[in-house]
Amino acid sequence: MRVFIYTSVVMLYVVSQFVSGSVIRYSIGIMAMAALIVSAFYARGVYAISGAVFFGIGTILFFYNDYPWHTFILHFEQVLGLLSLFFVLPFMNSLIRVGRYDQNLSLWLQRGATNASALYRRSFSVCHLLGLFLNIATVPLLVKSLRVALREFQKQIADKFYTQNLLRAYALCLTWSPMEVMISTTIDITHVRYYMILPILLFMAIVMAGVDWIFSSYKYRHLPVTSSGPHVEYPKQVYQKVIQLLAMLLIFIFIVSLLQHVLHKGFLFSVVISLVPVSLLWAMLMRKTKRYIVIAVQHWKERTKGLANYFFMFLSAGLCVEMLSHSRLRDALEAVFQIETEQTIWLYIMIGAYFLVTSFFGFHPLVALTLLASLLRPMLPMIPAVPLSIVLICCSLATVMYSPYNLSVSILAEELKANPYRIGIWNIWFAISYMAISIFIAFMIEKILY
Repeated sequence: MRVFIYTSVVMLYVVSQFVSGSVIRYSIGIMAMAALIVSAFYARGVYAISGAVFFGIGTILFFYNDYPWHTFILHFEQVLGLLSLFFVLPFMNSLIRVGRYDQNLSLWLQRGATNASALYRRSFSVCHLLGLFLNIATVPLLVKSLRVALREFQKQIADKFYTQNLLRAYALCLTWSPMEVMISTTIDITHVRYYMILPILLFMAIVMAGVDWIFSSYKYRHLPVTSSGPHVEYPKQVYQKVIQLLAMLLIFIFIVSLLQHVLHKGFLFSVVISLVPVSLLWAMLMRKTKRYIVIAVQHWKERTKGLANYFFMFLSAGLCVEMLSHSRLRDALEAVFQIETEQTIWLYIMIGAYFLVTSFFGFHPLVALTLLASLLRPMLPMIPAVPLSIVLICCSLATVMYSPYNLSVSILAEELKANPYRIGIWNIWFAISYMAISIFIAFMIEKILY
């Protein structure tokens, strides 16, 4: 039932991008409300709590704003693009597994590293590359691959290695991934082109990775690791897989950018409608079409059933943000940000502080970004788009490293049987430095180019 309802919502959302009218809007509203109700029975943890709070606040504001009761179901639309991306991501995840890209990179990771410093750099690289395609599934996969090499370490040292190595690599890969929802959402907010910010985001990722590698080389250079073999058995095969992954990424970026230019429907929507065809085309090129379809459909069904947390929280948050954007509270919050537009450096710092604070109150960065977008929208013409995009992307994705409520931290904490707050503390200063550097670079770009 969940698969049918979630699929109906996404399909109606796609149709609504080409067909307008009250019939399609109310159809989306009815199915979105059905998805919200069904998801309420399956949502767990912070997602259930956050969703209930958002829904309660949104409902109160709906009646306070004195809207006609029959329009209640029409206020969930702005988050459907985000949910649609979660809906189609399993098709790319399945392609990585069918092509055995994850197995080859895992093989390279496990063989031949003689000390923890070399292993840190190697696992960082593997996590960065796989994270572009496998998303959050990368973290448990690499924890499993690293366990043999780190089994002689003390638990606290090993846990710190996992935390700083995997979460930092994962956050930095998301910084420039075209499939990352924070990037596509930001692009749709600021209306920049992806190719305009890609070089800057790549530069940010390289700089922060270099800094992390330098510190890790001193921290771990004297710690030996347990290797599962002397060398990689098939280095050419591994290199071929890396080249294929990068080629697929470039093709995907090109197709998405082309669709965005032709359709004028936004970057996020272009990613949503191109991800499945590109994955299927790549499977055909690998001559594994039948196997891919079988595995992808099965994986998609499993992941779609598990989207209850996201559907409940984001649909509720969509209602709350929509109602806040039409309330007096929004005017007060908007006035605070309006003051800072005269000195954009303070606006950028305020944005960084905003994500830092909300991440410790249980706000998913997507929810925080959606709310912030409604506050910034009237001011966007006065703020340089490229620097603002850099700040929004880097500061929101920094939460991946430290927020105890973020999915990446929660999954790693579960794998390590550790406290998520302790995991966050191990990365907090690196994350703050990352945000500070992004704000500095954004400010310098503004001074030089605007």
